[in-house]
Amino acid sequence: MDGLAAQYALFLAEAVTVVLAVVGVAGGVAVVSRRRGRDAGQIQVTDVKRQLEAAGDRIQAAQLSRKAFRTLRKQRKAERKAQKKQTEAVACSYLLDFKGDLRASALASLREEISAILHAARPGDAVLLRLESGGGMVNRYGLAAAELLRLRDARLPLTVMVDAVAASGGYLMAAVADRIAASPFALVGSIGVVAQIPNFHRWLQARDIDWEQFTAGKFKRTVTLFGENTETGRAKLREELEDIHAQFRAFVQDRRAQLDIEKVATGEAWLGAKALDLGLVDELATSDEIIRRACQRGRVLHVCFQRKAGLSERLRVSAQAAWDGIWQPPSPLG
Repeated sequence: MDGLAAQYALFLAEAVTVVLAVVGVAGGVAVVSRRRGRDAGQIQVTDVKRQLEAAGDRIQAAQLSRKAFRTLRKQRKAERKAQKKQTEAVACSYLLDFKGDLRASALASLREEISAILHAARPGDAVLLRLESGGGMVNRYGLAAAELLRLRDARLPLTVMVDAVAASGGYLMAAVADRIAASPFALVGSIGVVAQIPNFHRWLQARDIDWEQFTAGKFKRTVTLFGENTETGRAKLREELEDIHAQFRAFVQDRRAQLDIEKVATGEAWLGAKALDLGLVDELATSDEIIRRACQRGRVLHVCFQRKAGLSERLRVSAQAAWDGIWQPPSPLG
């Protein structure tokens, strides 16, 4: 009995921890919502070309004599003055960053950044997106891809740059681009869908603990964390995943018609060189090389939406990450 009591106490402690985490998340969301009006954040813009020139100047300062470096500084000043006069005629590339997690948390910033670019962009401008994501929830990454489509609809050429990984939901976003560049060892593809959930039914049953769940609608819940899963529920979930996969395939095929979709939509991911052979990417290059080329052609502005996160929001994010580690939602790309 003592062993059973200890195990039951442990189960209760784990359950209470999860409940507290969820309550903390809800409380954090409420507090953040109230504060949003006071701390809405703002767009930060950095001139990447000037930043790179400044870094190079610091190296040259160590290499050159004082006289030669003073001459270089005068030359740079004259070049910038001339560039300022012809700003209206110089095309601009806007640089964005998207680092994805399970819930595509960077989506909120991406929406603000794209809206700002659409307001400022002129004919001839373009967008560069540094993308890093292994995938996540289908609805969140689907919305992120739809946000990128706003750039395409505005006729702003979009280049996606993948240095490390653009898999599953990450590749769903990348497929929107006019051009995809990947580093030789970047992981690309994973056009597939996965859902996984632990089930504690037998553990509860062995300890004479009942779990009751009430639903309205035959398939309101297909699989469950604590109840007994049925073959009917499992079959329904598989059907839903196949439907999501079919839409994923169609989305990619529509935007990259050259792909042999049967060959690449297997859920596999490939390194950059193989991804190039398969047509998943258009070029092998690092983001640094693509950005350097853009700087040679004209201005490159790094656009970033920043909002200082308060304590409540940081706690919410930590609690959400802990929950994601326990339960992966049953409809993600991944």
